[in-house]
Amino acid sequence: MDKGRVLLAVTGFHPQRWHELLSTEREVVTEPDGPADPSIAYAVVWKQRPNLLSRLPNLKVIFSIGAGVDHIFADQTIPDVPIVRVVADNLSRHMTEYIVWRVLDHHRQGLLFRGQQAKKVWREPTQRTAEDVSVGIMGLGNLGRAAASALHALGFRLNGWSRREQKMEGVTTFHGEAGLIPFLNATDILVVLLPLTPATRGIVNHSLLKHLRKRNALGGSVLINAGRGRLQKDADILRALDDGTLKEASLDVFEVEPLPKTSPLWGHPKVFVTPHAAATSDPNHLVPIMLRQMNAFERGEKLENVVDREAGY
Repeated sequence: MDKGRVLLAVTGFHPQRWHELLSTEREVVTEPDGPADPSIAYAVVWKQRPNLLSRLPNLKVIFSIGAGVDHIFADQTIPDVPIVRVVADNLSRHMTEYIVWRVLDHHRQGLLFRGQQAKKVWREPTQRTAEDVSVGIMGLGNLGRAAASALHALGFRLNGWSRREQKMEGVTTFHGEAGLIPFLNATDILVVLLPLTPATRGIVNHSLLKHLRKRNALGGSVLINAGRGRLQKDADILRALDDGTLKEASLDVFEVEPLPKTSPLWGHPKVFVTPHAAATSDPNHLVPIMLRQMNAFERGEKLENVVDREAGY
């Protein structure tokens, strides 16, 4: 199989480093030579503009720059070729660091101590142990399982929920619609790492959050969302914080990004905001994986981490 050109189609950030690294082995373009360019074999994309890929006759594979692929499916004209999602140790480590950081901050009462520091208050609260706290992870893919392993090593009790049944050592697992409320009822800190699909859009709403365990060592339930912004309803999270359904929240993703300056989440005293920075896609780690996959595909080998179009991830 001859090497075809790579179309690099990204919005929202500068593509220079991706272009440089892909160009070490491939001819890379940022625009096709016309809507039916026969020279394009691969597309490396992030929020590509609609219809860009639909008429490329020799397109073989689409690679997502991010772990999520909902940005690809937002284009209803995507051709029927394999879509490969990013799975990289570097990305998993970044996400695990973020999840452990936020879980520990809520567990070790970071909000309380920051408030005391601002008021110059010297008071030591009761210190709880990790074994007293149950962390529930929604989404047991590569990122969720990596975070669960790290938290288990720290002594937290772990629950996991997924669409299909999964097993993981050290984690009490639940699955499907029947398992969702029992999972929430057993969870103090909810960590959301689900993919965005039609079935999960808006799933983190007030109706879901009210099932979290409130009588616990933390003094209330906590939300951490580092998955996708449109998994949640921002207004419902604010309502849950204000009516006591939630004690605190750490949010890395939002319904609209960048988070509008008018959003009450920016200044809410119980919310910790980060700008979709939990796990940034690093071209130095991800491009070599893409090039390796292209070369293997041309040798007739199977692609890895191909998206299930029916499931949406």
